[in-house]
Amino acid sequence: MEFVNSNWVRDGVYYYPHLFGGIMLTCALLSFSTSYFGVFSVPTVPSLIPQLRFLHKKKISKKRVRVYMDGCFDLMHYGHANALRQAKELGDELVVGVVSDEEIVANKGPPVLSMQERLALVSGLKWVDEVIADAPYAITEEFMNRLFNEHRIDYIIHGDDPCTLPDGTDAYALAKKAGRYKQIKRTEGVSSTDIVGRILSYMKDDEAKTARLESGLSGEFENSTSPGSEESRAKGHISHFLPTSRRIVQFSNGTGPGPNYRVVYIDGAFDLFHAGHVEILKKARQLGDFLLVGIYTDQTVSELRGSHFPLMNLHERSLSVLACRYVDEVIIGAPLEVTKDMITTFNISLVVHGTVTEDNCFLNGKSDPYSVPKSMEIFKILESPKDMTTTSIAQRIIANHELYVSAGMDSIKHIKSTKDGPDIVLSAKFSGSATCCHMSNHVIDPSLLRQKRNAKKEASEKKYYEEKKYVSGD
Repeated sequence: MEFVNSNWVRDGVYYYPHLFGGIMLTCALLSFSTSYFGVFSVPTVPSLIPQLRFLHKKKISKKRVRVYMDGCFDLMHYGHANALRQAKELGDELVVGVVSDEEIVANKGPPVLSMQERLALVSGLKWVDEVIADAPYAITEEFMNRLFNEHRIDYIIHGDDPCTLPDGTDAYALAKKAGRYKQIKRTEGVSSTDIVGRILSYMKDDEAKTARLESGLSGEFENSTSPGSEESRAKGHISHFLPTSRRIVQFSNGTGPGPNYRVVYIDGAFDLFHAGHVEILKKARQLGDFLLVGIYTDQTVSELRGSHFPLMNLHERSLSVLACRYVDEVIIGAPLEVTKDMITTFNISLVVHGTVTEDNCFLNGKSDPYSVPKSMEIFKILESPKDMTTTSIAQRIIANHELYVSAGMDSIKHIKSTKDGPDIVLSAKFSGSATCCHMSNHVIDPSLLRQKRNAKKEASEKKYYEEKKYVSGD
């Protein structure tokens, strides 16, 4: 698009300052000399200006910087979201590679979520512009050239925590060597491993409770610390996340609804944020102009689902929901009941609820939390696009853990994605829990090899953070 005619002189001065200044100075000197001596007739500056329109320059569009970041994004949490937010700030367009199931198995272990579920989660983040499925775990030279040429990537991004391959080499060595690598700050206080640890810890609590009941110690157990209490959480895997107002602002859209907006309200626990949450939020957003999401308190979730829940605390769940591109605003610690005062205060036009839920408020003898919007005829039931729940995800994690312990990772032949998550297919040599690979006269348990590699990686990361003197802001 060209500038308007009245701005061409300014453009000439801006784009050709030396040339334009020289011409103006020459014209001024000539005008002074001819007027003084009266010998030559030269054009005056005003009459010369229209001839200088060659200096009129078309608007130059700045090249958009495209950055790439990859990951497994299994058990998507606010740490993943914050990493992608930081990556987006290093460029104009963010392309995200989602590592294939097979690559995850080879380098980390069986994934909990299928490729389609992980793609839905990544695509649902507000900072993501494009997604590449089945990305490799390591940046090979072939894939790096594909990123630079086919996808027009300018920089490859990764966190400041070390990322090593099974052989101990840096997964991003080639990108660093090419001078196309940039680094972001790792989000402290959360990891997929930590979340798995919370779930497995609660599973052990259940096993201990069952053992006590079977041994006739039910009364003693009931008087002991409940698994979901603060004391119990302090003994096991607890969240180390320290929420700040700055982090919430970074995730927030920062804008409210317009005066004539149709505000849609949906509430829930949104624990262990998954693809089912993304799909129902997308569907709710399509019913209006502004989506307001109410997030229950930890106490409310525990009352509805049991003492082991929520797996993620209120602030962790709030950030996960805020990161979703379909969400405009959240109520942190929303009440279970949707009241008339809430509807008036937030100018809510429609209240919706999905068909797939784990909330047992009706079974627990509680009153209908949606009685007010129903009486106002602004309540709608939405058919949930997916039948996923937090409990079903937790069950997958437990099943994967049991497979890892009993079969050994080298027994996994391949993985195929299904609607119920990754379907793990074992190799023909697997025939029970004593799977081993034979080398010469020695018997080696493959699961022990994997545990040894993971321990080495954990020690490397621990040393990295111990030697780190200063963590820059993000």
